[in-house]
Amino acid sequence: MSQKKITVAVVGCGSRGNAYASSIKLMPEKFEIVACSDIIPDKMERFAAEYGVPAEGCYPSAEVLLEQEKLADVLFICTMDRQHYGHAIPALKKGYHLVLEKPASTDPKECMEIARVANENDRHVVVCHVLRYTPYFRKVKEIVDSGVLGKVYNIMANEGVTYWHQAHSFVRGNWRNSDETCPMIMQKCCHDMDIFLWITGKHCKAISSFGALSHFKRECAPEGSPERCTEECPAYATCPYSIERYLHHAKNGCFGWPLDVVSPATNYEDFRRDLLAGPYGRCAYKCDNNVVDHQVVNVLFEDDLTLTFNMCAFTNEHTGRGLHIMGTMGDLVSNLDDNKIKLTHFRQGIEEVEYIDYSAETDQFGHGGGDYVLVSDLYDLLTGNMPNSVTSINDSVESHIMCLAAEKSRVAGGELVRIEDYVKTL
Repeated sequence: MSQKKITVAVVGCGSRGNAYASSIKLMPEKFEIVACSDIIPDKMERFAAEYGVPAEGCYPSAEVLLEQEKLADVLFICTMDRQHYGHAIPALKKGYHLVLEKPASTDPKECMEIARVANENDRHVVVCHVLRYTPYFRKVKEIVDSGVLGKVYNIMANEGVTYWHQAHSFVRGNWRNSDETCPMIMQKCCHDMDIFLWITGKHCKAISSFGALSHFKRECAPEGSPERCTEECPAYATCPYSIERYLHHAKNGCFGWPLDVVSPATNYEDFRRDLLAGPYGRCAYKCDNNVVDHQVVNVLFEDDLTLTFNMCAFTNEHTGRGLHIMGTMGDLVSNLDDNKIKLTHFRQGIEEVEYIDYSAETDQFGHGGGDYVLVSDLYDLLTGNMPNSVTSINDSVESHIMCLAAEKSRVAGGELVRIEDYVKTL
């Protein structure tokens, strides 16, 4: 007996659209991509060729795709942050289920409206808080839920952005300017706020935050540096943010992420030409960025549970998402990149180390295997084998509110924001 195939349309054929499509490609018996769109023709053509989308299923924009009669069972929305709402509402009204890249919207009122329209039309909206799908975080939640830590009262968490990722995405790249996208705490860390809500099972009561753009600005530029990053810059050979990193990978034939965001080229000369001419060739100190390069968030949850969350650009490789969860009977120390969890029982003095193992094949698309599991779970959801999504839009709104409340506090110099009061102002 053959199983039902779920048909898929994808709007936004960039890095995230390709990540989910790559996972779909591993499940040909379950999914078929029948339509796609992107405003950059080359991106759409490469996407269509890679995933077998017929020419008649290719559209020059999400808006044009959404003008058609319903084309698929589910629409993956992987466009820019501020476009999500404008694509989600008409798609829901046409009858699509949605996989919606985070943040669902940069405006919490729009998040609530997406949830309302989804419920009104009996449609699933899976928000891509992919960390909930990782074997690592599922194990952390299992341990907390088991009660072995006793009553959890404090969490210390760290998001090490890494120095090169900051320069790529939040200085030179698409998420550098909150006036065009959203605050960095929302774009980068609504993942994290969502995970804390999920692991603890507690609602946020109040939040405060400090942070700033301190380093990636003109006054910190090396003396004599030009507007664009070239070998003529006196600091080119010593600056950790120079474009030499891109060129090194290109010389070695490595054109995957993040180089594929810089240019579609797969040879060194064409890549170098595009890099030098485009936004990623700018001096990292002389861009139009305004988002923070470090921020701390303090959170009060229900039942006196407190959290300190630190996001910082200035970290090296493999510093990832670190957690220290402290309870009355034991504590847990772990890091997503290390792929292990150290659990200590106070009374017995026993230390247990859990190593999370998952297939290298299914993790090649990122987030500790979460992207692949999200797509796999989507099939079960849409074929009726799973009653609810692990990351439905109804569950995702609170994490978005937390991030924007944190940004409100940061801008106001760290003033306390009570969530109940903040929601009333929306």
